[in-house]
Amino acid sequence: MTLVFPLPAPLLRLLRSVVSSSAPSVRGAGGDGPPAINELYHARRLSLVRLAVLMVDDLPTAEDIVQDVFAALYRRHGADLESVADPHAYLTTGVMNAARSALRRRRSARAYVPPRPGLAPAAEDEVLLGQGDREVLAALAELTVRQRQVMVLRYWSELSEREIADVLRVSRGTVKSTASRALALLRGRLGERR
Repeated sequence: MTLVFPLPAPLLRLLRSVVSSSAPSVRGAGGDGPPAINELYHARRLSLVRLAVLMVDDLPTAEDIVQDVFAALYRRHGADLESVADPHAYLTTGVMNAARSALRRRRSARAYVPPRPGLAPAAEDEVLLGQGDREVLAALAELTVRQRQVMVLRYWSELSEREIADVLRVSRGTVKSTASRALALLRGRLGERR
């Protein structure tokens, strides 16, 4: 079942003017052959731009579409257009297809959500850190959150096991076992042996 909605009068008049001016009588130099591409361009360009504007609602894009369709017609068939049965239909079809492609590209571009940028280290951090420091930081990043917290509080903040337990709200035994496992993992990843 197809629903047909009445078009507003101004749009209907515009569509009729585009369609009625879409196929002027342009013939080749002899008057009975197909038109040359330059004659066809001068006769049809404006009506095709109007048609493309109705499709894409953007004048610069519509003009680009018409230019591309004429360029494709010239590349494929040359300047005399003797191999084209109906150049007017060819141009109209080309403009409609190119307009649909432009709308698809526009819809895809609007739907694209760029990935969130990751956290990048500050430039001075990269310069000031040596290779060994980068390896330690990379190894720390591979630990669990709890292991990393215990290691940073123990060796960077120089807190005692009791203070770490109070900060993390865990028992002192949990701090000791977590620190032991984290140190073993770091030694393994950094290649250090006792």
